[in-house]
Amino acid sequence: MMKPCEQCGTQTTKPKFCTKQCRWDHSNGKAKPLPPAKIHLVIPDTQSEPGRDDYHLGWIAEYCRDRYAGKPLTRIHVGDHWNMGSLSSYDRKGGTRMEGRRVMADIEKGNDDFRWLEMSDLVWDDHFLMGNHENRIVRAVEQDAQIEGLLSLDSLDTGNWTRHGFLEPVWLDGVCYSHYFYNPSTGRPYGGENAETRLKTIGHSFTMGHQQGLKTGMRYVGGKQHRALIAGSCYLHDEDYLGPQGNVHWRGIVVCNNVSDGAYDIMEVGLDFLCQRYEGITLAAFIERYCS
Repeated sequence: MMKPCEQCGTQTTKPKFCTKQCRWDHSNGKAKPLPPAKIHLVIPDTQSEPGRDDYHLGWIAEYCRDRYAGKPLTRIHVGDHWNMGSLSSYDRKGGTRMEGRRVMADIEKGNDDFRWLEMSDLVWDDHFLMGNHENRIVRAVEQDAQIEGLLSLDSLDTGNWTRHGFLEPVWLDGVCYSHYFYNPSTGRPYGGENAETRLKTIGHSFTMGHQQGLKTGMRYVGGKQHRALIAGSCYLHDEDYLGPQGNVHWRGIVVCNNVSDGAYDIMEVGLDFLCQRYEGITLAAFIERYCS
């Protein structure tokens, strides 16, 4: 069983100290080093579905191992990994857009793709937030009692990741995470293009997905930094419903360094960067050559 060294904090299987040097330092009253800075790695909506490519999930897994193997890391997937297009309320049953869609195929494809992210590390803390697309399963059961017991969120395999319910606020190091945040009076998601306005409305540091692209905001209240992070696209495909002009937006993951009491330093890690790092070509060239 791993536990932190009483002197330096490094994870170890030994009873108290990871090395003789740490035992000596402790017995001679040497000051303990500062604890490692908290790092959050945010994975926006990945929207897995049959027919959609998953190369980018392999790049993300490689990046996590390359940069953070053996180091404390908090990974947060903000939801909508399982697209569940077969349960979409926007597409009419029997319509052409529903042709070929199957509930179990959607679940199985999402499970297969999530296995890229299941590869974790003993010192990582992983959290998966249910999104509105996963919640389509809950709504389907509520609307058809005959399928209760046949279909549930238990079918979604997130491995050892800690799971959080749809719109459940999750506080980590002073940052509140949820798939999205909503007006409690109306139940409708906060919208708009200005992240700082939304930050002022919510009143504390927050991170959410749900909305395509990347928007950030920062303000100071009483000498304390508040941060807004809205990142809802981490996939290779284009969304049909956005049309030919609506699919040009940022896609990738976000690393938040030195997270403490809601403040942090942000680092964008776009899919184009990951593609060039692990495939040696630009994302545009890779999609044209290999993606369906």
